[in-house]
Formats: sequence, C-alpha cells, structure tokens
Amino acid sequence: MRILAVDHGEKRIGVALSDATATIAVPHKIVEHISRAIDAAQVADLAAQNNVVLIIIGQSLDDEGNPNPAGRRAGRFADELKKQTNIPIVLWDESFSTQDARAARIQLGVSRKKRAGHQDAFAAVVILQSYLEECRQTDH
Repeated sequence: MRILAVDHGEKRIGVALSDATATIAVPHKIVEHISRAIDAAQVADLAAQNNVVLIIIGQSLDDEGNPNPAGRRAGRFADELKKQTNIPIVLWDESFSTQDARAARIQLGVSRKKRAGHQDAFAAVVILQSYLEECRQTDH
C-alpha cells in the first residue's frame, strides 16, 4: 500500500513516496511547475506508475487554521488532480514542512553545500511521514 505526498510550491512540486508497507517516506522527484493541469497530470501519472492508493497534498494554514494563499493554491491543485485520477486525495496540514526538512538535513550532518538547492522533495517527505505517524497513532 504505497502513498504519495506532494509539497506544492509556486515553482516546483516535491513528491515523496512511502514504502510498500506505508511506514517510511522517501523523496521521489521534483516536478517543475508548468501549469496546474499539466502539473496535476504529471503527479497523477507518477501515482499510477507507483501503484499508489492515496495521495496526500500538503496545505499550509494560517493561525486560525484556514488555508493561507499557498494553502489555497494547494487546494486548487488538489481539485485539478481529482479531475485526473480516481485515487483518493487528502489535504494535510503542512505548515513548516520546508523548515522541518531543512532542520532534519542539518541534524543528519548534510553539508551546507549539499543542502543548497531545493527542499521540495524533502518537504514532501516531512508531510508524508507526519501523515503516516498520525495514522499509526490513531490505529492503536
């Protein structure tokens, strides 16, 4: 049961996949933004290629728990993706996922030079791992 997670950004879309047991999230790919429809088609294709049963889309929220501008863009992306796949889609609070991804890579001792560049796929890992852990906690 593989799950795919998306960190939707204005320029790039980070994609992470779970292992077959839906226990561990790993970075998969970065999709360069072209248009909402084309981006959604690429993500739907990745999900189909990897036999994904669920897609998680990170959605950032404001202090009141409502989608902020980036969160609304993620919501519109989710709506477009729903038109292109029958795989269930869940919007998941992704506040601070990019910062968390950067901090985790620092803790792992990844050099500044190797950390330079895009955090999108790692942010998708943070989103997916938080979802997987939440599911494990509610299953017990």
